[in-house]
Amino acid sequence: MSTDTETRLLARPLNWLETRSEATFAYILLAPAFALLALIAFYPLVDTFRFSLLADQTAAADPFGGFAGLDNYAALLSGEALLPQQFLDPSFATPLLQQALFVTLAFAVISVLFETALGFGQALILDQDFYGRRWVRVAIIIPYAIPIVIQAMIFYLMFNPTIGFGTEFMQWLGVFGENPLANTTDSFIIVLVGDIWKTSAFMALLILAGLQSVDRQLFDVAKVSGASPWQRFKYITLPLVAPALLVAMLFRTMDAMRIYGLIDATAGCQTVPSMSCLVITALQETRRWATGSAVAFLTAVVIGLVVVVYLFGLRDQGAGMT
Repeated sequence: MSTDTETRLLARPLNWLETRSEATFAYILLAPAFALLALIAFYPLVDTFRFSLLADQTAAADPFGGFAGLDNYAALLSGEALLPQQFLDPSFATPLLQQALFVTLAFAVISVLFETALGFGQALILDQDFYGRRWVRVAIIIPYAIPIVIQAMIFYLMFNPTIGFGTEFMQWLGVFGENPLANTTDSFIIVLVGDIWKTSAFMALLILAGLQSVDRQLFDVAKVSGASPWQRFKYITLPLVAPALLVAMLFRTMDAMRIYGLIDATAGCQTVPSMSCLVITALQETRRWATGSAVAFLTAVVIGLVVVVYLFGLRDQGAGMT
């Protein structure tokens, strides 16, 4: 093959790429990343769904039985006894999966709202120019740098009914009972406060990045025009930081809906059941691997639906800014 022929063959794909639109060219460049993502993320998800269609076989060496179809999902959604009953707190009248789903969604909503509010306040403070700002930033980020196990042990020891000082104080306020780590509601509050204490710094850092991208001249013009601090926040800060705020809330919501380590090391999954706790209990304690696969797939579906809602919000926010 001559050199001219080789040059023409090599030039054809380059010429084809040059005639593509920017969006098409971007998707072409992202194609290898999408393929890798499909291999790493979507293949295990599809495999989990395949396992969830099988029957549990706890007594045999192989944990999976024959094809069961959607029986595992029907049993979970109807609240049939598929997992240990001690996992279900008597104060809840809902089926087991619905209770775990309720705990997971309630934890995600409450924690993300408080973390967003606290993180936004911290970011607004850190965005100001004052002496010692660098040290304040370091102090704020310290809780986020603490490992989850150490964080859980801090709150476990703090509210231990024998040695913890937090229990006596909360009982004096009339909030907790004698053993808060054995009570679902009290333990839920403890885990919630522990998560907010740790990850509000994460929200502050992401929101601070959005704040520092705002043009300072806009604030100067608004101040000269007589706008109050509230008006500057409402009409300048909040709209321009909204995309970064939604991205931060998206990451935190996904992380909060996968909560497991903090619960397990603080109060235990039997006290504060979550969807992730349900998966671990099914796989490790009862060897109901098909049921655990069904719960894991349902958890992924719920998180996916939440992500879609956030993506629509980001799209509307981007359309509003254009």
